[in-house]
Amino acid sequence: MVLPPGKLIWQGKEYQCALGKSGTRENKTEGDKATPAGCFLLREVFFRPDRIKNLKTDLPVKALTRDDGWCDDSKNKNYNKFVKLPYPTSAEALWRKDNLYDVLAVVGYNDSPPLPGKGSAIFTHVTDKNYSPTDGCIALALPDLLEILRTVKKETLICINPD
Repeated sequence: MVLPPGKLIWQGKEYQCALGKSGTRENKTEGDKATPAGCFLLREVFFRPDRIKNLKTDLPVKALTRDDGWCDDSKNKNYNKFVKLPYPTSAEALWRKDNLYDVLAVVGYNDSPPLPGKGSAIFTHVTDKNYSPTDGCIALALPDLLEILRTVKKETLICINPD
């Protein structure tokens, strides 16, 4: 359960988290910097193999490579999907210089199928030291994210309350 403005509760424990700059909303749109409200599966986990060792989770896991990306062009056929870079239209790089995507879990928002303009690249990822607002994701301290990922199951839902 995610409670604005920045609390995640999992198995009775509270964790500080960062949410979207525009808060949480049920009617999310691409680029609004809001975290989508609702209940969603966590689809898969990506990680930087040069920075993270012994990642344990029941979710599908994939080691990132330097050319991994996520399409955020709502007019593209691969909108809100994993892609390889360079990509001919807008796509976010998943291999970052900072530590935000050292581990990320893909939130199953707007992906079955993706609807153009409803938002893309919603992840649960690592926060910065200040818990700065995200562009729509949920960000946690690395130890907290790893602790949660160790105990989630494939059927676990992340439920994000609206503001």
